[in-house]
Amino acid sequence: WYQRRVRGEEFLIKEMQRAHVFCLVYGVDDEKSLESTRSYWLPKIREINDGDNLNRPVILVGNKDDLLLDLDESPLESILPLMNEYPEIETCVECSAKRLKNISELFYYAQKAVLHPTAPLYSPDLGKLKPACAEALRRVFRICDMDNDGFLSDHELNEFQKRCFNAPLQQSNLMEVKNLIKKYCDNGIVDNKMSEVGFLFLHTIFIQKGRHETTWTVLRKFGYTDQLEVSDEYLRPDLHVEPGSSVELTEEGSDYLVSLFHKHDTDKDNILSPSELANLFSVCPNIPWGDFSASVMTSEMGWLTQEGYEALWNLNMLLYPEHTMEYLGYLGYNSDTRGNQLTAVQVTPPRHEDFKRQVSCRNVLLSYVFGPKGCGKSCFINRLIKKGEIEISPETDRHICINKIRYQAQQEKYFILQEVGAGDQEEILEKGGDCDLAIVLYDTSRQDSFSKAVEIQERLDVPSVFIGTKSDKSSVKQDYDYTPEQYSQMAGLPPPLFFSSMPDRESAQLKIFQTCVLFASHPFQQQSQALPLTKIVTTSAVVAVAGVAAYFLLKYVRHGR
Repeated sequence: WYQRRVRGEEFLIKEMQRAHVFCLVYGVDDEKSLESTRSYWLPKIREINDGDNLNRPVILVGNKDDLLLDLDESPLESILPLMNEYPEIETCVECSAKRLKNISELFYYAQKAVLHPTAPLYSPDLGKLKPACAEALRRVFRICDMDNDGFLSDHELNEFQKRCFNAPLQQSNLMEVKNLIKKYCDNGIVDNKMSEVGFLFLHTIFIQKGRHETTWTVLRKFGYTDQLEVSDEYLRPDLHVEPGSSVELTEEGSDYLVSLFHKHDTDKDNILSPSELANLFSVCPNIPWGDFSASVMTSEMGWLTQEGYEALWNLNMLLYPEHTMEYLGYLGYNSDTRGNQLTAVQVTPPRHEDFKRQVSCRNVLLSYVFGPKGCGKSCFINRLIKKGEIEISPETDRHICINKIRYQAQQEKYFILQEVGAGDQEEILEKGGDCDLAIVLYDTSRQDSFSKAVEIQERLDVPSVFIGTKSDKSSVKQDYDYTPEQYSQMAGLPPPLFFSSMPDRESAQLKIFQTCVLFASHPFQQQSQALPLTKIVTTSAVVAVAGVAAYFLLKYVRHGR
């Protein structure tokens, strides 16, 4: 109970901030109480709402209507201008506390105003949906338009009904709705299908008839809050990822994304043109990918092929899992049958467990590409997607490519190559590499290149392999104590591979990438087959001693003769 002279303004504000709805009561027989509502209470409520950035609804209650039984005219007509001035007024109710008239209705409307507020949805003075509500319903319409023809068929409407209300749509109800739209909305029904215009008109009718809960049920099924923003809970479900683990798409997640590709590939050429790609992401805040042409397979025009599209999703899920799951939510993945985005992803075991078992169960493998300056890192990476020299966009913070590689026994895995530049090499090496396979390049045509590559390799704690680049040129003897082959054996590494980035060496390039995927899939297995360093050194020493002894023996025999 609040009395202004007993409890101060500060107490009043704190109490009002705790409310979800305001029931503002005035006496219908007292003009001063209505004036107080107009001059003090409604401005105060608006001030508090604005300060909290909330839109708490107001139920305007005209009490003591038992004193006005003899009046022919309802005093509610005098407050219509007030309702137009303050759209936060959800509804007006006349009641009598003395006779308990409309008291239960009052609390029903108060509860309804909290659960299904009108203000975010509809503008009474304009008689139409508010822009944010219309845009939210357009997103719902586009997600439910499964064949992307711009209309909702009877089948699509029935699926929409089941998704939102957990019950099929009765044919008689469907015909009733269609006839209503046909009668009052031009182009609302076209060829017996509901258009986007008709869909918005239908929800306008729901709201005008006081069935706000229908529209709110639809909006909340697609993740919207009372502020008509997609909620964090809907977009970002809790996902725990241990250090060294990564996030990948499940088969169900991949199938959904592929279905979106085919839905928006309107000309069925297995390529998404820029307009088709924009249409696919029209239900999202923006297209999440920048210039992807330097990272995945594209068409000759630089457009996204299905192969590149699937690779991009796998790349982004590994690099930015939370952001990628967010876009799955925007695209409408969440449903009662699929659940939320957690059914679209899986978390891999930590890498150290893969290394211990010497086998990786990951479907997406990450490989860092190290090497001294000028050894051809960019050319090597570009050949993974069968491209030559690529101009990297200034907005791109890393040079990275991904492609699906088929290797032994028809197994397939996505393989990511990420260039490690001079700027971030030290940070990555301090972590020991932190990838599935470290590829260390050296230039076979420069004699100082391998020694620099060895300096990098010695700091790695992950499986690694040397690859000699520019093998199409004349190779030179490396300025190091051991040959690359000898050093690899001594370090417990697989034998070095040799690579040429020339376009006519595509078959040989593929074999190298397949070999790298094999090494990453079975980490450290080569080490057990390699000759230990101590044994190499010991054997070399024995051979050297035997050679010296043989020399002096031969010299002695000759001298004796």
